[in-house]
Amino acid sequence: MTYNLDQMRDLLLSVQKPARYVGGEIGQIMKDPEAVDIRVAFCFPDIYDIGMSHLGMRILYGVLNEQEKVWCERAFQPWPDMEEAMQKEGIKLYTLESRTPLDEFDIVAFTLQYEMCYPTVLNMLKLGNIPLYSKDRKGLEQIVVGGGPCAYNPEPLAPFFDIFSIGEGEEALPELTEKLRDARDRGISREEFLFEVSQMEGFYVPSLYDATYNEDGTLAAFTPNRDGVPAVVRKRIIKDLDKVYYPKDQIIPFTEPVHDRVTIELFRGCIRGCRFCQAGMLFRPIRCKSADTLVKDACALLETTGYEELSLCSLSSSDYPEIEKLVDQLIQYTEPRGINLSLPSLRIDNFSKELAEKITGVKKSTFTFAPEAGSQRMRDVINKNVTEADIERSCRIAFENGNSSVKLYFMMGLPTETDADLDAIRSLADKIIGYFYDTDKEKRNRFIKITASVATFIPKPFTPFQWEAQDSREETTRKQQYLWEKVRSKQITVNCHDCRTSMIEAILARGDRRLAPVLEQVAAMGGKLDAWSEHFSYDRWIDAMDACGVDGNFYSLRKRDFDELLPWDFIDIGVSKDYLIREAKRSYEAQTTPNCAEQCNGCGANKMMGGKCDV
Repeated sequence: MTYNLDQMRDLLLSVQKPARYVGGEIGQIMKDPEAVDIRVAFCFPDIYDIGMSHLGMRILYGVLNEQEKVWCERAFQPWPDMEEAMQKEGIKLYTLESRTPLDEFDIVAFTLQYEMCYPTVLNMLKLGNIPLYSKDRKGLEQIVVGGGPCAYNPEPLAPFFDIFSIGEGEEALPELTEKLRDARDRGISREEFLFEVSQMEGFYVPSLYDATYNEDGTLAAFTPNRDGVPAVVRKRIIKDLDKVYYPKDQIIPFTEPVHDRVTIELFRGCIRGCRFCQAGMLFRPIRCKSADTLVKDACALLETTGYEELSLCSLSSSDYPEIEKLVDQLIQYTEPRGINLSLPSLRIDNFSKELAEKITGVKKSTFTFAPEAGSQRMRDVINKNVTEADIERSCRIAFENGNSSVKLYFMMGLPTETDADLDAIRSLADKIIGYFYDTDKEKRNRFIKITASVATFIPKPFTPFQWEAQDSREETTRKQQYLWEKVRSKQITVNCHDCRTSMIEAILARGDRRLAPVLEQVAAMGGKLDAWSEHFSYDRWIDAMDACGVDGNFYSLRKRDFDELLPWDFIDIGVSKDYLIREAKRSYEAQTTPNCAEQCNGCGANKMMGGKCDV
């Protein structure tokens, strides 16, 4: 069954941005349904504008479609006006390529980038006419798979998913489709197929594990419920990024996405050891692409797409070993063509004047840095390894190159934080204004604008702060008000994130299977698109937890002991728990740890590449 656009004409003309729902874009991949034997619906649990900006989706869409007998298509959460219209007309959620409903696909795969997308996942399953719970699906179709950063603690979603892909998917997902094809050829049951998937590295099958709890609510045991199921699930990594698939083309959206540009990935992993940063731990060890490969990939994508902006992507772009060589080579292509070259995720402590001159040579752009904390003590607590001298030097370089706008990212509510650390945020912004006016008038711009974005600290799994308590809503609100009252300069704008969203995110980030009924209740109450402030309802979450008898504070405001069994402890990311505990203890003393380029700190990640990783 497919939906005909002519029949949907009136419906599409009645909603905002109908281009989100029609498909047919340049670069989309079309195949003959009769010529393939595995169909995959790749679902992004947010609207088209967000999903089409996501690099991981582009990569996996391409790598799955590289297989001759596999057709991967895209599906997104409709905006509420479209969802309402679809339900009124009896139209199920469908993919853009063929306009086929989700319930007709063999694999329905979700990328889980953000905890607040969980109700949207359930809403999309409902719109696609797929049973919410894994136990209610039969046969070798409608296999619901999850992957992405949130899959590293999959437990809140465990009853809804058949499989979680843990780690990088370029090699793992094609192997999964081959396993499904083989299972069909042999005529085995869904249960036997899932058991065989559990034997594959990087795949977690929730139905094959049981959790039990102590009287105080903590996790007592997490064990396989069938012989042969591994007690530990080890993440998958790509060892050679120069050889792995990377798209040479990409879909050109009809409506502008959030990031409408070509993006190339410099490397995976991070040499830094910021103690709050989940991505920096999950994606270890660091693996770089060569400059030659990156230039080839970038030029190919710019040629086939016609984009006028190229972004170099990584967790810490200026840590790329060949960054200046790479920028030199790319500018030879981009500058004559008027293509803007952007380099986000810069490190303050290794940002050079030469690099600033190169990347501002085409088009001036806002410089963005992330001190994360205002005081040196707090930066040492989180192991940022950035000094005030680093910040001053980098800002002066930016101002001398004509930049007059600086974005600074901070967090509040970090472990051991005091009001003096909040005072230091305002003080640092004032000092940066001083650096601007100290700059030669002939070199700097006429005005200065500083935007300080202050997020609420959220303890995340697989970080040295995974055991910490989050500040209460009342304390976070007090700190936000305190900071706003301290900042009086019209040249400084302070934006604080909605702490209510952060409270819910913290609950989900460290949650377990007992949160599944809460998610179901939130979705039943209309919860979806909770990453959008206009759709988020804190009261809805509180009401759902109350209805399910769940105390959210147990997950967010409670400090854990180091010996407590955590819901994600069965997953092996390569970084040892001993290392995380060691780093947590160092944070209490405000002791820093050198980055991986300076010395090996024995986290264990290099062992995944067959190397050594010792203190």
